Amino acid sequence: MRRFEFAVDRRHAHAVNEVFADLRRLRIVAIAAAVVSAAVTAYLVWLDHPWSYLLAVASALGAVTSLWVALWAPHRSSIDRLYADGELVPAVVSETYPSGVVLLALVDVSTPEAADPRYALVTRKVRDLPGHQKRAGERVPSVAIRTDRAPRQIGERWQSVSAMPIAWGTRDGQVIDRARAAISEVEWRLLTDNLALAAQVRRTSAKRLLLDPQQLPDDLGN
Repeated sequence: MRRFEFAVDRRHAHAVNEVFADLRRLRIVAIAAAVVSAAVTAYLVWLDHPWSYLLAVASALGAVTSLWVALWAPHRSSIDRLYADGELVPAVVSETYPSGVVLLALVDVSTPEAADPRYALVTRKVRDLPGHQKRAGERVPSVAIRTDRAPRQIGERWQSVSAMPIAWGTRDGQVIDRARAAISEVEWRLLTDNLALAAQVRRTSAKRLLLDPQQLPDDLGN
């Protein structure tokens, strides 16, 4: 796995990093859901009917799941940890809008237990992209954020994969340039050649499109 080390500017990251903001919102929603589910469970038990106990079990499971998400979110929301653990991946601006841009990234979606890598194109719409020009084809070095929404990993592919720009962790243009240079020209060219697929990727439910291993450059082969 290719990693990229740099000193994370925490103040800058907390201000612009949309992954951190999403995880913070997720935790708030999960805590609220856990409280509501616990209250519903207590009420159903208080009713003391056979059917209410069945519903109480389902509600209790919902509360446990929500509580797990609330505890998991802060563990995942460490900016330094996200950048340190994430694999350095290429991403390019595929579309621009007044409200932001769409990034098209090349990411290995296979889990550590998988025998071979499995590459996919993934998209992410972002509002702000400091340190970069908002134009199609702009090269945006990023790190892959791979997560499972279940307590235990299932299968050989990550359930959720997205790209987090290096520029969300630093104001230093030299760091961004160094990260850009650490990614092979083959990967950048593959993304540029497939910019037209970004719209197709965005229409998929998982916001990703698996690539045929037989059609990948030798440098990305199994």
